[in-house]
Amino acid sequence: MIKKLYWVLLILGTVIGAGYASGREIWLFFGPNSGLAIVSFTILFGLSNYSILLISYQKRSKSYQPILTNLLTPKTNKFYDRITFIYLIITVIIMISGSGALLEVFKIPNWIGILFIVIMLVWIFSYNLNQLLDINSIIVPALLLGLMIILIIFLKNNSNLSTTAIGEPNYFNAALFTSVNLLPIVSIIGAFGYKLTSKREVIFTSVCSAVMLGTISWIYNHSLSLIELNIDNYEMPVYAILEHFPVIAVIVMTFIIWLAIFLTALAAMVGVISRLQSRFNLSRFKIALFLMITLTPFSFVGFQALVESIYPVYGIINLYLLVKLVVYPFTDSKT
Repeated sequence: MIKKLYWVLLILGTVIGAGYASGREIWLFFGPNSGLAIVSFTILFGLSNYSILLISYQKRSKSYQPILTNLLTPKTNKFYDRITFIYLIITVIIMISGSGALLEVFKIPNWIGILFIVIMLVWIFSYNLNQLLDINSIIVPALLLGLMIILIIFLKNNSNLSTTAIGEPNYFNAALFTSVNLLPIVSIIGAFGYKLTSKREVIFTSVCSAVMLGTISWIYNHSLSLIELNIDNYEMPVYAILEHFPVIAVIVMTFIIWLAIFLTALAAMVGVISRLQSRFNLSRFKIALFLMITLTPFSFVGFQALVESIYPVYGIINLYLLVKLVVYPFTDSKT
């Protein structure tokens, strides 16, 4: 059971990065009255995870390439191979930028937060990352627990608030939200797919991760809906919630969000580096150092600007991949 939870935590740790933990990504794709849309997302996310995990298990994968090869035609595979690689690089840039934006809340210049995460990312790749699952098994539960405690306390103390927005559930955004989170999962699961031991492990991980993320997303989105008028005052909407809490809670939550940022950046870099190592005979440390030197300048574009401009575009681009993943369990059973 504990080993199965490792995979669940790995997926959740990959998805709950700066965009998600800050609330910016959830609010971008959902918003008020999106309960049914989040249920749709949960179903799509579960099916997609099942396909990713199943292919990784079947192919004993060590990178994301076997997953794409199994799903797509050679031309489409080549396209998504490039798109995945670019997306992972952009994810690293967004996470670096998120680290800078996080510290700005405390009036600390964003370059300090950027420099700190860059140093940490280069440093960790000087070690063997076979313990990545173990790291997630410690950090992600703390992250999820902290986030849930903050949200539940907020909802309990603000039960008199209600959203006034009226509208129909946006199911298309549910698909976009699912598809934008596919590439980092394909990347990280693909890199460690050879460690999966059974189909039962695949089923448990896909169902559990989908239910947990769907539940957290609903609670988070509902909380943000209650303070929708204040969200635009913050680059990271979670701080519109945290303004109702004492300073110590803000500090603890900031630390938790930073861990989420770091884990997502780490997962994305694992995907990039595993792909580059299949072509170049270089150590992980050297590739990590090169990536940080090359990518860091782009992080100064700004966290909110990067999330709101890039995530919807990649959501649309990945819709085809989402469809292939959702139908794979049904077509695979016939082959």
